[in-house]
Amino acid sequence: MQRIAGLFIAVAALGAISGCGGGDDANTIPVAVVGPVTGQYASFGAQMKNGGEMAVEDINAAGGVLGKKLDLSIGDDACDPKQAVAVANQMAGADVKFIAGHYCSGSSIPASKVYAESDLVQISPASTNPTFTDERAGPNIYRVCGRDDQQGGIAGRYLAANFADKNVAFIDDKTAYGKGLAEETKKAMNEAGKKETMEESITAGEKDYSALVSKLKQANIDVVYFGGYHTEAGLIIRQMRDQGLNTILMGGDALITQEFWSITGDAGENTLMTFSPDPRKNPAAAEVVKRFKDKGIEPEGYVLYTYAAVQVWK
Repeated sequence: MQRIAGLFIAVAALGAISGCGGGDDANTIPVAVVGPVTGQYASFGAQMKNGGEMAVEDINAAGGVLGKKLDLSIGDDACDPKQAVAVANQMAGADVKFIAGHYCSGSSIPASKVYAESDLVQISPASTNPTFTDERAGPNIYRVCGRDDQQGGIAGRYLAANFADKNVAFIDDKTAYGKGLAEETKKAMNEAGKKETMEESITAGEKDYSALVSKLKQANIDVVYFGGYHTEAGLIIRQMRDQGLNTILMGGDALITQEFWSITGDAGENTLMTFSPDPRKNPAAAEVVKRFKDKGIEPEGYVLYTYAAVQVWK
């Protein structure tokens, strides 16, 4: 058994379960990875898919589970709560035994109620909102990643210590993940004796943040803490630079993807991010990391977390 564990089943589309044999084949066990296969966060879905496929491949090569091979399906929730619930019901109806997912906390939390009612095991490799497990829907709901109050605490204390005399703004995208992370970070910063200068919320999916950037300029903001995902963070940075604003942006684990740099280009330099220690540097993961790279896959972000989730369930 590999030391790193993780499962992602990339669901192909709402209304379909791709590659799932359900309960029809007595020689296989249906499992799934569910995340954003489509939509603006699809790069994270791709990470989960890569991790889940490798984990299932390794488990099956070692003899499977209880003498049966795993049959992996991919579920697409597009990080949309309603779609997440629909996919969860599809998985339950297909007699899937284990779900590695979801990615967005706003999807994991409502979907977990379906899994709990169906006695399915859900392990999220990426949902960091504390509510997901603090108020979990059932005893079979878990995560293998950190929590917003952990990275928020670190970020908040860092802001207070390193930008004590600077103007700090908090911006969130109104999602369970983004708003929760911003609140935890602000709380920790306030407890460390530093007050924010400005608070704003945006709507995820917007493209034009020029009005927001103008507000930041007028308030002489030195540092922006952004609670949200890489697409909006990247666009905000680009548009700040376009208006001649050199404000530093700090964000969370959702910025840990190459796509962030594709959006920002050189404008992303000096961005601050919080993330757990890079699992690629863990000696126990060396063999798995090498095999990913041999396949041309860089195990960034949540690849190894998803791989770990599957192995933990096994």
